[in-house]
Amino acid sequence: MSARVTVRVPAKVNVQLAVGAARPDGFHDLANVFLAVGLYDEVTVTPADALRVTCEGPDAGQVPLDRTNLAARAAIALAERYGRTPDVHLHIAKDIPVAGGMAGGSADGAGALLACDALWGTGATRDELLDICAELGSDVPFSLVGGAALGTGRGEKLTALETGGAFHWVFAMAGRGLSTPAVFREFDRLTRGTDVPEPVASNALLDALSAGDPDALAATVSNDLQPAALSLFPELAGTLDAGRGAGALAALVSGSGPTTAFLVRDPGAARTVAEALRASGTCRAARVASAPAAGATVL
Repeated sequence: MSARVTVRVPAKVNVQLAVGAARPDGFHDLANVFLAVGLYDEVTVTPADALRVTCEGPDAGQVPLDRTNLAARAAIALAERYGRTPDVHLHIAKDIPVAGGMAGGSADGAGALLACDALWGTGATRDELLDICAELGSDVPFSLVGGAALGTGRGEKLTALETGGAFHWVFAMAGRGLSTPAVFREFDRLTRGTDVPEPVASNALLDALSAGDPDALAATVSNDLQPAALSLFPELAGTLDAGRGAGALAALVSGSGPTTAFLVRDPGAARTVAEALRASGTCRAARVASAPAAGATVL
């Protein structure tokens, strides 16, 4: 067993997020097409006298350092399954936006799970790790797997998808976060009294991913949570307009927001759009990344 394990884990963007009506358990059925993108957190695990979480990086002060942190919950869940105590120091080096709709917390949970598995030599199978991920949260299984996938159920049931090439993105970070539960509550409020259709993946979008065609993908991206995010954070409309005006092929809120995502044709266009967004005054930062990226990986 190693005395130190570091796992790198990617952010995600939802190129389609179709949301059904609220279920009796409070969750929503989803058709959630994930792409892992090349913005990463790193989770380092070392033995300790007791469970401890530390964090560094942008907005690290917003990350909980107690047992509510998904990384801590992952360590506890794996330890309980294998009859041991979760006596580890979890250090999170953050580069994924906090409360940004890019699954940063879920990434940390998946990263901690894989790191503790390697540290302790549990020998857990991939399916066992995915089961624990699903218990931790809807986005955690995809953070472990990466690449491209369709998530159904509440997003945790994954089907891997083929991609025909790289897709280039710009992500604009907002000045504050948005709570995912709050965005879903706003979705419920906005759709109350309407017939919310069953969520289904777009065949045209899946074909665009498979072909590696950014123009076709741009024509098919969608996010049913975007109206709710804009309702709670109206200023995001200005960021979306700025990215479109700079030449982005498509602009959408990433997941529950408030990070906004801009699909572009190539790395040069990504630099142009990122520079325009930074100059627009509508966001606090803009980052360039490509997709798909590998899932959680031991370094």
